[in-house]
Amino acid sequence: MKQNQNSRRMAQQAREKLGYILLFEVSDPDLQLVTLTGCEVSVDKSLVVAYVSCDSGRYDEVTAALARAKGRIRSLLGRALGWRVTPELVFRIDTTADEAERISRALQNVPETLSVEKDEDGYPIAAEDDE
Repeated sequence: MKQNQNSRRMAQQAREKLGYILLFEVSDPDLQLVTLTGCEVSVDKSLVVAYVSCDSGRYDEVTAALARAKGRIRSLLGRALGWRVTPELVFRIDTTADEAERISRALQNVPETLSVEKDEDGYPIAAEDDE
């Protein structure tokens, strides 16, 4: 989504208000331990894309809970923001934390072949004792 300085400022405002709404005004138990990681606001303020993070096993549950509560959240957000237009809400699951964890685990499991000394072409150098 195209961003400018004003839409970034509006995204920060929307993120603060939406975080407050999810934390204090929506009482769905399926939305517990859900973190709002970011928001993007369209230039004309008609669309807010909210990124949420949760445990990887709860993606479907959280997506369904957000879909159920979307109308109420949008209504509360419209009143809290005070913009001329109440923006349409789109919730997306943010998987960057899961990807970072997967990469971290992959880096911990280093294959033994990486410790073998190699020449500039990437081939193993034969030990001098083998000759």
